[in-house]
Amino acid sequence: MVQWKDLRSRSLIAIALLVGAILLPGPTLALRPAGSAVPTLGVKPVKLGIREPLFVTNAGDARLFVLTRNGRVMILEKVGGRWTNDGLFLDLRGKIALGYAEQGALGLAFDPKYARNGRFYVSYTALDNSVVLAEYRRATRNRADPSSRRVLLRIPKQSRMHNGGWLGFKGHHLYMMTGDLGVSTNSHDLDSLGGKVLRIDPTDPDGSGPLRYTIPSDNPYVGLAGRDEVWASGFRNPWRDSFDPVTGDLLIGDVGGALFEEVDHVATGKGLDFGWDRVEGTHLHADGTPCVTDCRTLPVAEFDHEADRCAVVGGYVARRPGAPLYGRYVFGDFCTGRIWNVPESFAGGDLPEPLDTGMLIGSFGQGADGRLYVVDVRVKGGIYRITGS
Repeated sequence: MVQWKDLRSRSLIAIALLVGAILLPGPTLALRPAGSAVPTLGVKPVKLGIREPLFVTNAGDARLFVLTRNGRVMILEKVGGRWTNDGLFLDLRGKIALGYAEQGALGLAFDPKYARNGRFYVSYTALDNSVVLAEYRRATRNRADPSSRRVLLRIPKQSRMHNGGWLGFKGHHLYMMTGDLGVSTNSHDLDSLGGKVLRIDPTDPDGSGPLRYTIPSDNPYVGLAGRDEVWASGFRNPWRDSFDPVTGDLLIGDVGGALFEEVDHVATGKGLDFGWDRVEGTHLHADGTPCVTDCRTLPVAEFDHEADRCAVVGGYVARRPGAPLYGRYVFGDFCTGRIWNVPESFAGGDLPEPLDTGMLIGSFGQGADGRLYVVDVRVKGGIYRITGS
């Protein structure tokens, strides 16, 4: 029997695979009442029976692309009012290390000009235990070209823990979140790529030459001490992040250690330090007391590990015009399956009453129409739409 107290200090994917083997009841789908000022939300099945789905996103059209832990990218398309599986878009099996719970596929992002250039990007743990960022290209509408693989970045690591791996575009710049790679001091070491937000222009700058990407000239450490790819630092194991399409702000769910989970908010700033391993949430990591001085950049939301909560899952700001949740940031907790929604401008205070889904939440996602989704990461998992978004 898994003891939750033994899992609380572990990161999200380790918990997922350990717990996923237990036959837990399915999502309750029942809405827990929320306060009158908080818009309600629910969950509705889209596609069930997917093995270890890890992420869902879009390529700028009505389809959904589902990334599974073992490296499959599947296409879901709505036909006659029902979501159907359009087959296997890309298969990374054979390139991905899966021996440890936190290993596997990590992130998936489509170039904003994907309809024209067919480029998309994946991150995963490779067979040599490194974290890899690779570019692929589309072969046909429903199939990628496996031979188009181009490795942009390979981050060596000793530990198999804390890989991060979320990918996302803002304009033509690709952002990548990295965990501290299992070494907490990496997070504030600017010569390390661990525990960071990385920002690059992923297009090949010299054709078949040695360069793999371009570093934007306005990155904060260009010309200074530290890796030029670094955009922000001080993270433990960021798991699922997103840009608000209206404000452009970056919202980050950073999985904590033994005591607190946090949501971080990056607006116009760059070069920010979010404090790990000195600070966990708004508290000192050493003893859990509130941080008063030298706190770096504090999170905008946090929750502790009471009531079996264990690992934050970052989400999205709902921005579909007319949606009841418009302008609300939706995020959750892995172990309990609880989902909160707060204003995009939330800056601390008590969280509202959550929706209790009973899922093992591996990720949230967004369709091209702005609708939000949540991923149940169990062995027999699935994709659910968040109603009200």
